[in-house]
Amino acid sequence: MSDNLPVTVLMPAYNAEEYIREAIDSVLAQTYTEFELLIVNDGSTDRTESIIQSYADERIKLISQENKGVIGALNTGLSHAQGKYIARFDADDVCLPERLQVQYDFMESNPDYVLVGGGSIYIDKDGDHLFEWKPPAYEHAEIAEKIKITCPFDHPAVMYNKSVADELGGYPAGAIHFEDHLFWTGFLKKGKVTNLKMPLIKHRFNPSSVTIDEKWRGPVFKEIKYRSIRKGCISKEDVAVLKKILITQDVKKYKDAAYYSMMGKKYLWNNHQPRKAREHLKQAISIMPKKPEPYFLYLLSYLPENVIQSIYKIAKRDR
Repeated sequence: MSDNLPVTVLMPAYNAEEYIREAIDSVLAQTYTEFELLIVNDGSTDRTESIIQSYADERIKLISQENKGVIGALNTGLSHAQGKYIARFDADDVCLPERLQVQYDFMESNPDYVLVGGGSIYIDKDGDHLFEWKPPAYEHAEIAEKIKITCPFDHPAVMYNKSVADELGGYPAGAIHFEDHLFWTGFLKKGKVTNLKMPLIKHRFNPSSVTIDEKWRGPVFKEIKYRSIRKGCISKEDVAVLKKILITQDVKKYKDAAYYSMMGKKYLWNNHQPRKAREHLKQAISIMPKKPEPYFLYLLSYLPENVIQSIYKIAKRDR
């Protein structure tokens, strides 16, 4: 395999045995074939590593390390990646067949752009369709404005210039659970960024990897996150506070409850199925009965769909 490849597909993996074969297969089935699939096994204790090793495709490159968390795995991957462009991808997602071709063609045809994202089809842990996620902004100027209040890119659906990532020093180590959002602020200073108006991946929500809703993280987390986004960096003091907050949240019970609450919300806002919403919200309440949000959403589920959508629009506007 050449040391100078057009694309590195960068996939961190931690205890992903349930989904990683489907993820790998979707990359190997891409219409664009000039890539390496660089998988960083971040200290998995299940069958993740043996599943990866079962493949004979020479495009797959495996790095195994002690568990360092997703930021450590990503930066390990960046330090070994041979591609001109990095296509981020997660071990529980599914690449749509033309994803790499579309993004590679865009980057090659638009050398003033340093990052390109796109939409995603969201699925649940069982692979069932939830909704199609569309980016909050598409053009560079709009993204530069929106990034102050929301993350404008779906992380596992982006492709970016590796030389820019190296220049920025990789993912910011202290920005736990918003490392991508903070990382993108650096790209905006180096060139143009955009989102394509098409879905590129199937993005899976599952309890072990779901991004916990900021409302569940609490106001201090949000304050640290958006202060860091505005500054373009995170202070040592904020890193220390952040770590203390996350110790109590990054545990199975909390993640499971957050997953079911998020599913309930999606079955209200994005794919209106109130019965399914209530099923998930009941699960969230049973796991963490002191959290108020699932109760509110449960009551909300009995309102007409048009009322729920009006409340959703107001909530988004005031966020």
